[in-house]
Amino acid sequence: MNSYEQVEILLVDDSAIDAELAMRGLEKHNLANKVVWVQDGEKALDYVYRRGEFEGRTGSGPRMILLDLKMPKIDGIEVTKILKGDETTRHIPIIVMTSSEEERDISRSYSFGANSYIVKPLDFEALADVASQAGFYWLAINRSPSQ
Repeated sequence: MNSYEQVEILLVDDSAIDAELAMRGLEKHNLANKVVWVQDGEKALDYVYRRGEFEGRTGSGPRMILLDLKMPKIDGIEVTKILKGDETTRHIPIIVMTSSEEERDISRSYSFGANSYIVKPLDFEALADVASQAGFYWLAINRSPSQ
Protein backbone atom coordinates (compact mmCIF):
# COMPACT_ATOMS: atom_id res chain seq x y z
CA MET A 1 0.00 0.00 0.00
CA ASN A 2 1.52 3.31 -1.08
CA SER A 3 1.46 6.11 1.48
CA TYR A 4 -0.08 8.52 -1.03
CA GLU A 5 -2.83 6.12 -2.09
CA GLN A 6 -6.37 6.92 -0.93
CA VAL A 7 -7.62 3.87 0.97
CA GLU A 8 -11.29 3.73 1.83
CA ILE A 9 -12.99 1.12 3.99
CA LEU A 10 -16.75 0.71 4.15
CA LEU A 11 -17.93 -0.38 7.60
CA VAL A 12 -21.47 -1.75 7.68
CA ASP A 13 -22.82 -2.32 11.19
CA ASP A 14 -26.03 -1.32 12.96
CA SER A 15 -24.26 -1.15 16.34
CA ALA A 16 -22.73 2.28 16.99
CA ILE A 17 -20.52 0.83 19.73
CA ASP A 18 -19.13 -1.95 17.53
CA ALA A 19 -18.61 0.50 14.66
CA GLU A 20 -16.71 2.91 16.91
CA LEU A 21 -14.45 0.13 18.18
CA ALA A 22 -13.76 -1.14 14.66
CA MET A 23 -12.96 2.40 13.46
CA ARG A 24 -10.67 2.92 16.45
CA GLY A 25 -8.74 -0.25 15.59
CA LEU A 26 -8.38 0.70 11.92
CA GLU A 27 -7.29 4.25 12.70
CA LYS A 28 -4.85 3.13 15.41
CA HIS A 29 -2.76 1.39 12.77
CA ASN A 30 -3.33 3.96 9.99
CA LEU A 31 -4.92 1.38 7.70
CA ALA A 32 -7.27 3.74 5.91
CA ASN A 33 -7.40 7.38 4.96
CA LYS A 34 -11.18 7.18 5.18
CA VAL A 35 -13.58 4.87 7.00
CA VAL A 36 -17.20 5.27 5.96
CA TRP A 37 -19.79 3.88 8.37
CA VAL A 38 -23.34 2.99 7.35
CA GLN A 39 -25.92 1.29 9.56
CA ASP A 40 -27.66 -1.14 7.22
CA GLY A 41 -27.26 -3.17 4.06
CA GLU A 42 -29.42 -0.90 1.96
CA LYS A 43 -27.17 2.09 2.66
CA ALA A 44 -24.10 -0.08 1.98
CA LEU A 45 -25.40 -0.91 -1.49
CA ASP A 46 -26.38 2.72 -2.07
CA TYR A 47 -22.86 3.77 -1.12
CA VAL A 48 -21.08 1.25 -3.34
CA TYR A 49 -23.40 1.89 -6.31
CA ARG A 50 -23.56 5.70 -5.75
CA ARG A 51 -27.33 5.81 -5.30
CA GLY A 52 -29.67 7.80 -3.11
CA GLU A 53 -27.88 10.03 -0.60
CA PHE A 54 -24.52 8.86 -2.01
CA GLU A 55 -25.30 9.67 -5.64
CA GLY A 56 -22.75 12.46 -5.89
CA ARG A 57 -19.93 10.88 -3.91
CA THR A 58 -16.45 11.09 -5.34
CA GLY A 59 -13.54 8.71 -5.13
CA SER A 60 -13.03 5.20 -6.37
CA GLY A 61 -15.02 3.51 -3.62
CA PRO A 62 -14.15 1.06 -0.86
CA ARG A 63 -11.05 -1.11 -1.07
CA MET A 64 -12.53 -3.36 1.63
CA ILE A 65 -15.91 -3.90 3.31
CA LEU A 66 -16.29 -4.90 6.96
CA LEU A 67 -19.83 -6.27 7.10
CA ASP A 68 -22.14 -7.30 9.93
CA LEU A 69 -24.76 -9.94 9.09
CA LYS A 70 -27.75 -9.20 11.30
CA MET A 71 -28.97 -5.78 10.18
CA PRO A 72 -32.23 -4.05 9.33
CA LYS A 73 -33.52 -3.59 5.76
CA ILE A 74 -31.00 -5.76 3.86
CA ASP A 75 -28.87 -8.22 5.83
CA GLY A 76 -25.20 -8.92 5.29
CA ILE A 77 -25.78 -12.20 3.45
CA GLU A 78 -27.85 -10.42 0.80
CA VAL A 79 -25.30 -7.59 0.51
CA THR A 80 -22.56 -10.18 -0.06
CA LYS A 81 -24.67 -12.02 -2.62
CA ILE A 82 -25.38 -8.82 -4.58
CA LEU A 83 -21.83 -7.42 -4.53
CA LYS A 84 -20.08 -10.71 -5.29
CA GLY A 85 -22.58 -11.46 -8.06
CA ASP A 86 -21.71 -8.23 -9.87
CA GLU A 87 -18.67 -8.13 -12.16
CA THR A 88 -17.96 -4.50 -11.22
CA THR A 89 -17.85 -5.10 -7.44
CA ARG A 90 -16.85 -8.74 -6.94
CA HIS A 91 -13.17 -7.78 -6.49
CA ILE A 92 -13.87 -5.85 -3.26
CA PRO A 93 -12.88 -8.01 -0.27
CA ILE A 94 -15.83 -8.57 2.05
CA ILE A 95 -14.92 -9.44 5.62
CA VAL A 96 -17.95 -10.57 7.57
CA MET A 97 -17.50 -9.44 11.16
CA THR A 98 -20.48 -10.57 13.19
CA SER A 99 -21.55 -12.00 16.53
CA SER A 100 -23.16 -15.01 14.85
CA GLU A 101 -21.40 -18.33 15.33
CA GLU A 102 -24.16 -20.22 13.51
CA GLU A 103 -22.78 -22.71 10.98
CA ARG A 104 -25.57 -21.74 8.56
CA ASP A 105 -24.44 -18.10 8.56
CA ILE A 106 -20.81 -19.08 8.08
CA SER A 107 -21.49 -21.44 5.18
CA ARG A 108 -23.94 -19.06 3.47
CA SER A 109 -21.47 -16.16 3.77
CA TYR A 110 -18.75 -18.16 2.08
CA SER A 111 -21.07 -19.68 -0.51
CA PHE A 112 -22.07 -16.19 -1.66
CA GLY A 113 -18.44 -15.06 -1.87
CA ALA A 114 -17.35 -13.59 1.48
CA ASN A 115 -13.57 -13.45 1.67
CA SER A 116 -13.39 -13.96 5.42
CA TYR A 117 -15.70 -14.64 8.38
CA ILE A 118 -14.77 -13.33 11.81
CA VAL A 119 -16.83 -13.77 14.98
CA LYS A 120 -16.79 -10.53 16.97
CA PRO A 121 -15.12 -10.95 20.34
CA LEU A 122 -17.15 -9.85 23.36
CA ASP A 123 -14.27 -7.83 24.78
CA PHE A 124 -14.27 -4.22 23.51
CA GLU A 125 -10.50 -3.89 23.05
CA ALA A 126 -10.33 -7.29 21.35
CA LEU A 127 -12.93 -6.10 18.81
CA ALA A 128 -10.77 -3.10 17.90
CA ASP A 129 -7.77 -5.42 17.52
CA VAL A 130 -9.68 -7.87 15.31
CA ALA A 131 -10.80 -5.06 12.98
CA SER A 132 -7.24 -3.79 12.82
CA GLN A 133 -5.82 -7.24 12.04
CA ALA A 134 -8.41 -7.88 9.33
CA GLY A 135 -7.68 -4.51 7.75
CA PHE A 136 -3.93 -5.05 7.91
CA TYR A 137 -4.17 -8.42 6.19
CA TRP A 138 -6.52 -7.36 3.39
CA LEU A 139 -4.98 -3.96 2.73
CA ALA A 140 -1.28 -4.41 3.46
CA ILE A 141 -0.42 -8.09 3.08
CA ASN A 142 -2.90 -9.61 0.62
CA ARG A 143 -2.27 -8.92 -3.06
CA SER A 144 -5.14 -8.74 -5.49
CA PRO A 145 -5.28 -7.93 -9.20
CA SER A 146 -5.31 -4.28 -10.22
CA GLN A 147 -8.79 -2.91 -10.73
